[in-house]
Amino acid sequence: MRVAVMGAGAVGCYYGVLLAIAGHDVTLIARPLHAEAINREGLKLERKGAIEHVRLTAHEDPAAVSGAALVLFCVKSTDTLSAGAAMAPHLADSTTILSLQNGVDNAPRLETLLGRAVIPTIVYVACDMPGPGHVRHRGRGDLILGPGGPSSLPAMLNDAGIPTVISENIRGALWSKMIINCAYNALSAITGQPYGQLVQVPGMKAVIADIVHECLAVTEKLGVTLPAPIWPAVEQIAVSMATQISSTAQDLARGKPTEIEHLNGYITRQGVPAPVNQTMYALVKAKESLVL
Repeated sequence: MRVAVMGAGAVGCYYGVLLAIAGHDVTLIARPLHAEAINREGLKLERKGAIEHVRLTAHEDPAAVSGAALVLFCVKSTDTLSAGAAMAPHLADSTTILSLQNGVDNAPRLETLLGRAVIPTIVYVACDMPGPGHVRHRGRGDLILGPGGPSSLPAMLNDAGIPTVISENIRGALWSKMIINCAYNALSAITGQPYGQLVQVPGMKAVIADIVHECLAVTEKLGVTLPAPIWPAVEQIAVSMATQISSTAQDLARGKPTEIEHLNGYITRQGVPAPVNQTMYALVKAKESLVL
């Protein structure tokens, strides 16, 4: 299958390179430094203590999505509308679009912009980019897809080493991931600590519990049914992604805008008292002001 990755940062590069290794024709749309390094040396994939260079094509121009049967849309939530508008003229009518993004509102926003279906996709992966054209995998890598798309898509992803399932309760699954993001992302960014280390700090689990309680109050107001109890999933992240620094922390380290408006900030705008989420939001915005 011909695949394009729109927004080939850590997440996009990781899934793109796995599909390329499996034999698919993958094109990455990435920032200039990354695209240049990938085209020069191949994408450097670091996992399980080994490094391999995988040859694939990278472009800066969103027009490179042209001809793709599948687009993995992996841009930051802050760039959803601008990136969507940039690629829109180049999409075929038959192209399947997966939104591999944080938050709960990106797929609907992109659908409205494009006037076509977008499949919300929940990502559970620990990875980062230590340098241009270099993606490092730290743990997990599974996807949860919403309904729709070709019936062969889950099998194709599984065959590429990407554990994939379809959820009939994709709204609830999105909110489960949202709650986990709210629980860890801001705290990791504020403290600079990975998840496993973070939960060992005295009093930190109580703060996480307060964040989660406020998020659950929002889901109750909105009538969201979670697919499973959230507490085991929140606790497990600190084990399965123990060495991961949050994407929010990575954005701050690169001097980039974070997605905090679409995480803890989103919670504060739902008409439910959320003082701890408000504090997380304000502190990340304060750190943003120092680097932007």
